[in-house]
Amino acid sequence: MANHSQLGFQDASSPIMEELVEFHDHALIVALTICSLVLYLLAHMLTEKLSSNAVDAQEVELIWTILPAVVLVLLALPSLQILYMMDEIDEPDLTLKAIGHQWYWSYEYTDFKDLSFDSYMVPTPDLPNGHFRLLEVDHRVVVPMESPIRVIITAGDVLHSWAVPTLGIKTDAIPGRLNQTSFITTRPGIFYGQCSEICGANHSYMPIVVESTPLPHFEAWSSLLSSS
Repeated sequence: MANHSQLGFQDASSPIMEELVEFHDHALIVALTICSLVLYLLAHMLTEKLSSNAVDAQEVELIWTILPAVVLVLLALPSLQILYMMDEIDEPDLTLKAIGHQWYWSYEYTDFKDLSFDSYMVPTPDLPNGHFRLLEVDHRVVVPMESPIRVIITAGDVLHSWAVPTLGIKTDAIPGRLNQTSFITTRPGIFYGQCSEICGANHSYMPIVVESTPLPHFEAWSSLLSSS
């Protein structure tokens, strides 16, 4: 959950988000190094008189041709690795289908015979003490901790986007098309997200709440919900 005046990312709760945060820090260091080098050269050119040998030196031309290529490789390799990790889905333990509507989400646990529900935002007057305004829902998505989860995402009317920042997930929900993503929660907790595609007048009233619990708690919850 983000805090007021927070400058960094939310605490990562999945391996993918941990990799994304590390890549962000890596790219930030590269950018700061480039900016420092450019500022140094600019200050040097303004304060020092350059000779013709320095301007026409082949060594300098060789360096500023090779160095950008090296920087691009340093950025491309970890980026491609994360992209492949995000697309890879290996035998998920649970498949969840999320369907976007104006303006609520429907969820189906396809591995269970009859386990589905609609998830609406809790109105502010009905919000219990200690809960977050515009982020709490009447039915949370409950998933087992440390288990591969596949999410199949679509929409029933207009474009939506299923996004949970702390899990590193943002996938568009498109009518007539199935998109899929996956995640593994590394710790128990409650993770908040929102629809990230402008989908109409009540776009800001489509929160997403994922609750990660130990496997015995998930089994008890699923049995209780299926029986009801």
